[in-house]
Amino acid sequence: MLDARPAGVVKGTALLLPGFTGSKEDFIALLEPLAEAGYRAVAIDGRGQYESDGPDDQQAYAQGELARDVLAQTEAVGGPVHLLGHSLGGQVARAAVLLEAAPFTTLTLMSSGPAQISPAQQQKVKLLSDALAVMGMDQVWAAMKALDPPEDADTDGEELRRRWLRHNPAQLIATGRQLTVEPDRVDELAAVQPLPKHVVSGERDDTWAVPLLDTMAQRLHAHRTVITGAEHSPNTDRPLETAAALITFWDQH
Repeated sequence: MLDARPAGVVKGTALLLPGFTGSKEDFIALLEPLAEAGYRAVAIDGRGQYESDGPDDQQAYAQGELARDVLAQTEAVGGPVHLLGHSLGGQVARAAVLLEAAPFTTLTLMSSGPAQISPAQQQKVKLLSDALAVMGMDQVWAAMKALDPPEDADTDGEELRRRWLRHNPAQLIATGRQLTVEPDRVDELAAVQPLPKHVVSGERDDTWAVPLLDTMAQRLHAHRTVITGAEHSPNTDRPLETAAALITFWDQH
């Protein structure tokens, strides 16, 4: 867990959930500006991600199990919280809210769409899952680097490799499958009232098309922010602009 606390008065607490193959470190660049604005920001690894241990049983990573983890984590940090989920984390956050909305002050879905990921990303996830079933994590890492053109790869660096190697393969296979079959639950989420909602994305995204995120925001009657110059990970592409958008939204609620 990464826990950034304001030096002065605390306006509220934010709980940040990372995406598929991600970890709490994906939010590092957001923590300082959020804390300076008066928000305690707690970034976590999900079950089986990086420094959060998990079993080798894929059933342990069912979406409902991960959603209940979020409810327990919210209680542990002393909710209510402003809940934010990036990509896969957004769909887990949605599932948590649909289980029990009371612990959450607001919900922000960052680069996280209404249903399954794009067909091209589904193919990538299937390739990854097939590889994980027969190869070690270090072998899969090498294969990912070989497949991605250097200018497109986001898997460079020893630190990223070190995090990757500590993910549980069962978690990756189970949550990857979830991303490829997730149903549209936007209407269910829209019915959760009163709960202010925020849809954030970059101006380009190959996991969920940006117009799809625009439509989802309209269906949710949610605040919508597009971060200029960012792609699927505004939190790392444009952290200061992303933090400013989050602070503006949270300050209103």
